[in-house]
Amino acid sequence: MNETIARVQQMLSLEQFPRSSAYDIEWVSENEMGPNAMWLAEFLSEKMQFSKGMKVLDLGCGKGLSSVFLAKEFGVNVYSIDLWIHATDNFLRIKEMEVEDLVTPIQADAMKLPFARGFFDAIVSLDAYHYFGTNEMYLEEILSYLKPNGQIGIVVPSVLKEFQDEIPDSIKPYWEPYLYTHHTPEWWRKLWEHSDQVKVEVADTMPNGYENWLLWDKTLKDAGLLRRSGDVEMLLADEGNFTFCRVIGTKI
Repeated sequence: MNETIARVQQMLSLEQFPRSSAYDIEWVSENEMGPNAMWLAEFLSEKMQFSKGMKVLDLGCGKGLSSVFLAKEFGVNVYSIDLWIHATDNFLRIKEMEVEDLVTPIQADAMKLPFARGFFDAIVSLDAYHYFGTNEMYLEEILSYLKPNGQIGIVVPSVLKEFQDEIPDSIKPYWEPYLYTHHTPEWWRKLWEHSDQVKVEVADTMPNGYENWLLWDKTLKDAGLLRRSGDVEMLLADEGNFTFCRVIGTKI
């Protein structure tokens, strides 16, 4: 491990995420596609129940970081779904992490899932659900793949205060339409409570969510390890409204 990687590993090994801190930061940074999906998965697991042998659907898994984490940490069987990443590429990453017996990568559309209804014990989505799940109809659809009393849990980029008619001047230079999908925990709770098929157990924000998001992007960028444009400038301009939201519900 070279000096730069060692420094980044130390800076991004947070007490808040002890499980995630055990993973090689060089491997994680090579495969991240946004905020650290392992941090988000660990945050979700604080309140969501996982046990060995469960069948878990990971929606919008990207390059499989969250799927690898759940398989390694809890021994669950993960069906790892992403629209954009080829299943063979994800399989090679999964095999490298020695969880090919627990993680099944599938390239598929979250709107057209190739599974039997009632197949999964749990459904998760880390840094992805906001792209396809901001309407009432999607929740009804995805719940059909979940067993009765199974849990669904998401962690998504969020805000402490909803964007209204006016976009804040401070972030106008960085504004993209998808940012309208960033909502408060209260917004997500209300959306899910429109359904009579789920009981919302948790709707909250990550402690230090803004700081963690900024730390991740800025540390990787400063070290030359960020392989995307990143959100550093937007987060600095935002001054703390962006964070992460966790929502967990049980199918009735």
